[in-house]
Amino acid sequence: MQRIYFATLVVSIVVLALLLLNVVNQAFGLVAQRYAVDPDTLAERPLAELSSPQLAAVLLENIPRRLLVIVRDNLYRGDPAAFTGLTLGESIDGEVPEAYRESLPTQLPEAERNQAFTELLGLNLDEDVLRAIIDAEIVKTEIDKGWPLHESLFNRAAIEHEVSENYPDSELVFKSWLDTRFITSQLSSRPVETGIRQAIMGTAWLLFLTVLISFPLGVGAAIYLEEYATENWFNRIIETNIRNLAGVPSIIYGMLGLTIFVRTLEGVTSGRSITSGALTISLLILPVIIINAREALRAVPSTIREASYGLGATRWQTISRQVFPSALPGILTGTILGLSRAIGETAPLFGIATTFINTDPTGPGSRFTVLPMQIYSWTGQPDELFRFNASAAIIVLMVLLLTMNSVAIYLRNRAVNQRV
Repeated sequence: MQRIYFATLVVSIVVLALLLLNVVNQAFGLVAQRYAVDPDTLAERPLAELSSPQLAAVLLENIPRRLLVIVRDNLYRGDPAAFTGLTLGESIDGEVPEAYRESLPTQLPEAERNQAFTELLGLNLDEDVLRAIIDAEIVKTEIDKGWPLHESLFNRAAIEHEVSENYPDSELVFKSWLDTRFITSQLSSRPVETGIRQAIMGTAWLLFLTVLISFPLGVGAAIYLEEYATENWFNRIIETNIRNLAGVPSIIYGMLGLTIFVRTLEGVTSGRSITSGALTISLLILPVIIINAREALRAVPSTIREASYGLGATRWQTISRQVFPSALPGILTGTILGLSRAIGETAPLFGIATTFINTDPTGPGSRFTVLPMQIYSWTGQPDELFRFNASAAIIVLMVLLLTMNSVAIYLRNRAVNQRV
């Protein structure tokens, strides 16, 4: 039997390794790339060597009439329609030279306005962001075709022949689809320009609100059922249903959230908002948190309760000062499992999250998207280049999940050590 168990472990590890290799294979590789404007002609030195003010000067020289839009999209967080009605000091999210703080963009002469916008971009945006803007607005990189990593490494001669035959205007370059620009750029309908900034922010907001909602409710319900509830038919029905709810398909929760939180309670939740998504995901993971929290509370030795009662403590004092701290590591483990499920879920958010949005979420009432939704959306796109974006987004999602779990495990171990 030991060999069988060991074999199942090996098979599991191999399958996971193959899955990871497949994702990495799609996130890097050669591409046939061409430009509307050769980036080497934009400045005396390569763009990679220019500072932020020098990159902003490139924008001024080539596309002065686009500067207002670029400043508004990158340095202003409010309603785009209100941008020109505010002074630069009121509208810009960042450093503003004193000479321009009280100026309205539309009141400045065109030359002075463009110079002010150039200074704002140079002061407030880093080199990577400005290079991404230059690429999108001036260079306009186009990718005719991409190849996965294993083909790029072992079949390069055939790829070079194909590029020379089919894409004579393109150059063959190695591309990492996962880079700083991909993480910090906003979503786009073009695979070469798109990023996942809104998806990352939406995922972070969703998890934050989900923890705020589900943790106190789940732990409170577990404490009631384990420490206060008596043995009767009503409590048995509740326990049975909680265990059944843990196995309900997640799409059912999505339909429930769409009906109740998005449509019925639209006045409270703002409809298709982060709040609606967090409430739906909280319903999904509450059974997991409750079941695991109950098991953790049940594992606390009864002698701790008896000793506390023997010293004259009340039931609440015993629970809050003895039982709950002892069960906290197990409760955190259950919460980690629940959140790990939540961060990768797509089905419950159909109809609540959107697959394309070009504004950052700013609060619980904002419309949003999340990483799993973007990955699902990109894998269904007819343009095969989006699949490389999807693989890069999967790596980001895995890193986010591992980071979150590592922090939670650290907190759990710290709670254990404090009890020893």
